[in-house]
Amino acid sequence: MRYFFHIGYNGTDYHGWQRHPYGTSVQEVIENCLSKILKQPVTIVGCGRTDAGVHASQFFFHVDLAQPWEFDLLFRLNKVLPDDIAMFDIIPMNGLPHARFDASSRSYDYFIHTYKDPFLSTNSSLYLLRDLHIDVLKEATDLLIQYNDFRNLCLTPAAHENTICHITEAYWLTDSTGDKLRFRISANRYLSRMIRIIVGQLLKTGNGTLSITEFESYLACQNTPKHLSPAYPQGLYLSKVTYPYLNLPSRSSNSTIAQLQSESDWMPL
Repeated sequence: MRYFFHIGYNGTDYHGWQRHPYGTSVQEVIENCLSKILKQPVTIVGCGRTDAGVHASQFFFHVDLAQPWEFDLLFRLNKVLPDDIAMFDIIPMNGLPHARFDASSRSYDYFIHTYKDPFLSTNSSLYLLRDLHIDVLKEATDLLIQYNDFRNLCLTPAAHENTICHITEAYWLTDSTGDKLRFRISANRYLSRMIRIIVGQLLKTGNGTLSITEFESYLACQNTPKHLSPAYPQGLYLSKVTYPYLNLPSRSSNSTIAQLQSESDWMPL
């Protein structure tokens, strides 16, 4: 039987989602806990990857288990998992749906605070922005949905079979004080470091170090950036994963995690 697990995690202390030899991953921690509880080796398949230090307020993985369990697995997992990983739901699935390949849309939020705050340092990115040209930032952001080849805004384009991504929304929000910014983007897929690179380039347009024309030339694949500087990882959250057969609301609000405020406090930039 295949099961989908609905989870969320704070990625501060992890080297990303995927298991690898360079440090502790979220996948490794969950697999180890599941294996101990079920008393058998367990391998899980995630809905995607997140970089070191990146968070997920909604994430799914699937696992195949031959025998059902006769106890409250959700309760036991949340008892043994560390505080920065939470299990929300365990969903039995018909057939063999795939947590990664069946996802039709993924949304990310990137949070920025523009003043130094020790309580936000691991959950939002500090950028001491001065004289940010909001109209220019919004104009550059609006260009994203007009193009679909993001090879120039990817760290390792050769590592992907193709570099086509279909962005369905991209916009900025701010809080009532104007001291915090939030970038929301949704697409069918993403490339390596793509969102953090996009945020970095957009901020350059907003502060005047990158022109709109030059930014659009990257999107049109006419020119290649000389330097790719991804935005800091701690501001990035995978916040929504949608399937044709499964569309659950997030159980934890990434805006509450990062900014200690509710969704209603955000307004269009």
